[in-house]
Amino acid sequence: MVKDLVKYYGKLKALDSISFTISKGEIFGLIGPNGAGKTTTLRIIATLLKPTSGKVIVAGYDVVKEPDKVRRIISYLPEEAGAYRNLSGQEYLNFMARLYAKSKKDAEEMVEDAIKIAGLGNRIDDKIKTYSKGMKRRLLVARTLMVKPMLAILDEPTAGLDVVHALHVRKIIKEYARKYGVTILASSHNMLEVEYMCDRIALIHKGKIIDEGKPQELKKKYGAQNLEEVFEIAVKRGSA
Repeated sequence: MVKDLVKYYGKLKALDSISFTISKGEIFGLIGPNGAGKTTTLRIIATLLKPTSGKVIVAGYDVVKEPDKVRRIISYLPEEAGAYRNLSGQEYLNFMARLYAKSKKDAEEMVEDAIKIAGLGNRIDDKIKTYSKGMKRRLLVARTLMVKPMLAILDEPTAGLDVVHALHVRKIIKEYARKYGVTILASSHNMLEVEYMCDRIALIHKGKIIDEGKPQELKKKYGAQNLEEVFEIAVKRGSA
């Protein structure tokens, strides 16, 4: 639950009293242009930033008062995440699994899942520094999901990827959420991507939520062919 969230950077108001709720097992998309406030919102939910005011509750835990408890049940993928260049993909996943797993068996299962999610084939044994951007992103998405978090926070999960890699990542996110009941909060400025992937979305513009709902319902409400048109019309109505 995000309630009346406000964030100032000096005199700049990055978030202006935004509120939304995500249901368990739902894929929720926060969409808007660059600079709209998406990443700031995600960083607050991930306990990396403190809000100026307002409240965020994740599975009953307050992100400001109980950040350690929140971190145990979430997994966060930043837009510009990196990995250890001199490790192989397999070695990197083994290392990360040991940080999260309660037993050797759990770690092995996590890595097995991650290898399937990444879909890198034999390249999983190559050093990460030899990977393309798309391959790195697939590995990082796999690392984020393999721990089966209660909430996975994905900031622009397909940023900079070509069509093939982007399709793979979208498909995996959707399938994984359904299979394991993982709740997913994803940000994107790619409206078509969100329309395919998300159960519900919130449109964010200049730090404000201007509308929220299921993609099909919003398209019907605004008489639009796609979410890009929905966003354009919603912004015009909001500024009228």
